[in-house]
Amino acid sequence: MAERTKIFKIIIIGDGAVGKSTLRRRYFGENFDSNYIMTLGADFAVKNEVVNERNYVLQIWDLAGQPKFKEIRETYYDNTSGMLLVFDVNLPETFNGLPGWITEFSANQNYDVRDVPIILVGNKIDLRGEPGSELVTAMQGMEYAKTLSEWSHHEVPYVETSALVGLNVEVPFKYLILNLEKKPVR
Repeated sequence: MAERTKIFKIIIIGDGAVGKSTLRRRYFGENFDSNYIMTLGADFAVKNEVVNERNYVLQIWDLAGQPKFKEIRETYYDNTSGMLLVFDVNLPETFNGLPGWITEFSANQNYDVRDVPIILVGNKIDLRGEPGSELVTAMQGMEYAKTLSEWSHHEVPYVETSALVGLNVEVPFKYLILNLEKKPVR
């Protein structure tokens, strides 16, 4: 029998077109849609999960990554329980921009953001090695996750995914639930 339900607000952040929306849609069992539609502000979805016989309600906020939505994004950062920090392994600029996302999130909180569990997600690994693509290696992703772990004083896992083929899309969400369980309630 499952224990009481816990509710967590999860945000998915990162540059535009790194696959945040597709990652979220695939997590919900939806098929890949090859037509790119930019998220306008935020997209919201709720998912019930059972992990280790405990019920969870994940309120998942997929936030637009384009700079013009910065002011809108800031309104969605309040009361965040955990985050997926997503980049495209084929676009180093999306990896290099990750510290800016942490800074933007941090600037909008009145508590120590290092207490918010983070899962670092390198998406679009199905395109790794395509002609003309520069790569962010798995080692670079793991090194940055280690840096975030040292900064936050808790483990920041690094997960590589392919939202296109559905590879590992559940993993970052499961890691996040497990990391949230370890944190004291604010």
